[in-house]
Amino acid sequence: MGANQSTPSTNEQLAFQQLRALQIQNDKEAEACGEDYVVLNEKSTPFQAPWTSLNIKNVSSWEHELLTDPKNRLALSALSSADPRTVLSSRSTAIRDTHVFNVKIPFEGAPITNQNASGRCWLFASTNVFRVAIMKSYNLENFELSQAYLFFFDKLEKSNWFLEQILDTADQDLDTRVVQTLLSSPVSDGGQWDMVANLVEKYGLVPQVVYPDSYNAMNSGVINSIITTKLREDAVKLRKMVVKNKSKDEILATKEHMVREVHLILTLTLGPPPCPTEKFTWNYLDKKGKAFELTTTPFAFANELASPKSTRITNSSVHSMFSLVNDPRHKYNTLLTVDRLGNIVGGRGITYINVAMPVMKAACIAMLHAGLPIFFGCDVGKYSNREGIMDIDLIDYELGFNVKLGLSKKQRVMVGESAMTHAMVLTAVHLDPEGNPVRWRVQNSWGAERGVEGWFVMSDAWMGEFVYQAVVEPRFVDDAVSDVLKTKPTVLPLWDPMGALA
Repeated sequence: MGANQSTPSTNEQLAFQQLRALQIQNDKEAEACGEDYVVLNEKSTPFQAPWTSLNIKNVSSWEHELLTDPKNRLALSALSSADPRTVLSSRSTAIRDTHVFNVKIPFEGAPITNQNASGRCWLFASTNVFRVAIMKSYNLENFELSQAYLFFFDKLEKSNWFLEQILDTADQDLDTRVVQTLLSSPVSDGGQWDMVANLVEKYGLVPQVVYPDSYNAMNSGVINSIITTKLREDAVKLRKMVVKNKSKDEILATKEHMVREVHLILTLTLGPPPCPTEKFTWNYLDKKGKAFELTTTPFAFANELASPKSTRITNSSVHSMFSLVNDPRHKYNTLLTVDRLGNIVGGRGITYINVAMPVMKAACIAMLHAGLPIFFGCDVGKYSNREGIMDIDLIDYELGFNVKLGLSKKQRVMVGESAMTHAMVLTAVHLDPEGNPVRWRVQNSWGAERGVEGWFVMSDAWMGEFVYQAVVEPRFVDDAVSDVLKTKPTVLPLWDPMGALA
C-alpha cells in the first residue's frame, strides 16, 4: 500500500486483500482493451451496393404481419399509452434491489439535497462528501454547504477560462472542431472533481444558510442562455481584435471588461456572494439543540475539512484525492486528461487514472469500510427509474419489441451511446459471503421525492456497465495505481466522451 500511511483496520485489510486479488483481472482486461477500437476505426472500401429507398408495399406488409400476432396487438395497446420503460420494467428486479447493506458508513449526512432544475449535480455530490466531516466536527443533525457559492464562482471562472481559450485559438478558423466545441457550451452547469478542488482552494466554502440558492441557481437555464449568448459575441470581438493586431494590453483589458460584465449578470441573478477573505457569521444548533455562533472566513471554514476534530476523511487533503475512471477504450493503469477542459486558469488540470472496474470497485469498498463517502460519476439515465433503481435487468426491451440491445461498455462510449451524465455519492455496499459486491447505496441530489426518500440502489452489474468514475484517497489503491499520477498523460480531445461534465 501507499508509503507512510497509518495502519489499516481489519476491515480495511480485508478490502485491500480483495483489491490485490482483483488487480489480476485488471491485467487480463487490459490485454483485450484495444480490440473494439481497431475494428470500429478500421478504414474499408466504401460500400458499393446501389442505394435503395423504402418500399411502401413492404412497409404495409410488415404492419399487416406484425398485427396478426395477438401478442403484438397487446403490446400495441400497452406501449402506445404509457412510457415503454415503465411498461417493460421488471417487478422481480424491483423486489431484488432492496435497501439492505452490510457495509455502511456510520455517518451519511443529511438532509437529502435537491439541485432542482439545474445541472449542478457535481457540486451537490462534492459538498455532500465534504459536509460529513463538518457535521461531525460541530455535532450537527442536518447541514448543507452552499452549492450556490461554488456555482457563482464556477460560472465566473468558466467565463474567464472560455475567453482565454478563444484567444489561444484565435489563429484557427472559426469552423474548426476545437473552436466550435468551445463555443458550443461556454458555461455549462456541469463539472468534474478537479474543478471542485480548484474552487475550494481558491474560494473556500460557506454554509448554505449564509449563501442560499436563488431562483436562478435552482433554475439555471435562463442565465446560462444569457451568458452563453454574451460570451459568443465576446468571442467574435476578441478574435477580430487579434486579426487587427490590437495590442496585448488592449485585448486583455477588453477581456477583463467582458468578465466583469458576466460578474454583473451573476451578481444580479444569484445575489452577491460572501467574499472569500472576509468574515461571515454562522448561527447553528447542534444535535442537542444547543445554539452556537461561529465567525470565520470561507477559507478558514474550508480548512475544517482538515481539522483534527473531524474523522479520517480529512487525513488527506481534498486536493490529494483523485479520480479513477473506467474507460475500456484505453490501456489500464494509464493517466488520461482532456485538452482545454477546466474552469480556473492556472488551476489543477482534469486528470483520470484509467483502471479496470474490479480495481475501482475494490477501492470503493475499502473507502466504505473506512467510513468514507465516495463521489462518483455515471450515466444515470440508462436502466434506471424514478423509484431509485439502477439495474441492467430493470427494463426488458426484448419482451416488448423483440429487440436485443447488446453493445459492450467500450462500444457504447465509442459510438456516443453512453458517457458520464451525473454525479452522486456512494455510502454503502452489500457484499456476498465471498466479499463480492451485490448492490450499492446511492445518495442522490434530486430531492426526497425520487427513490426511497432520496436514496437510490444500484446493482453491481449496473455499476460495471454505467459507472465511469470514482474519487478516492491514495491510501485505498495500490502504489502501482497511485504512481500513475506521476506519468505523462494521454491527452484526449475536448470533444472526447471523457470530456463530458457530470
